[in-house]
Amino acid sequence: MAPSKTKIIHHLSKDPVLQPVLETVPFPKLQPSSVPLSEALIESIVYQQLSIKAAATIYQRFLDRFENKQLELKKLARMKTESLRSVGLSYQKADYVRNIASFFLQKENQDIDWPTLPEEELLKRLVTIKGVGQWTVQMILINPLGKLDVFPALDLGVQQGIVRLYELKETGKNLISRMHEIAEPWRPYRSVACMYLWRWKDQFRK
Repeated sequence: MAPSKTKIIHHLSKDPVLQPVLETVPFPKLQPSSVPLSEALIESIVYQQLSIKAAATIYQRFLDRFENKQLELKKLARMKTESLRSVGLSYQKADYVRNIASFFLQKENQDIDWPTLPEEELLKRLVTIKGVGQWTVQMILINPLGKLDVFPALDLGVQQGIVRLYELKETGKNLISRMHEIAEPWRPYRSVACMYLWRWKDQFRK
């Protein structure tokens, strides 16, 4: 049974620095999506380092390669680099999306109920795919999988939010270490705290 909004807010409010943010920022949506994990990872790879508009165009061209625009892992795994390049993917991304398809086509991976795995186990397994890094997996775990206890310390938005809110002076590895110390009491709702931080930070954009 999923924890209630009240329970999550009560727990996170124990952090006196975070508590005012919880009062001013709307509670984030936590509804997991039914999008297959393989498809979510592939879409994330396509979107990386591109504007949303450009990435959306490329992703639609990519889906046009499949019948009824439904991603087929077997077909993707067999696609030639030239075919993937023609929709706008770089050479690297062409390799990465095929790597993801091949990974999820393996029998041992087809037998896994991925959404039910703990966050750390999912991360450990998925970063073995060449081209899929820790940040990518953590973003997918938060959305669309809706995992509640993910802490993407390498995410620039999370870093900026914590540095501003907690008035940190550390940089580099010292900053990451300090961030983990701050986030530890947020368990088991670190994802929710990060979503609050993202939305809180955005209000300072000009």
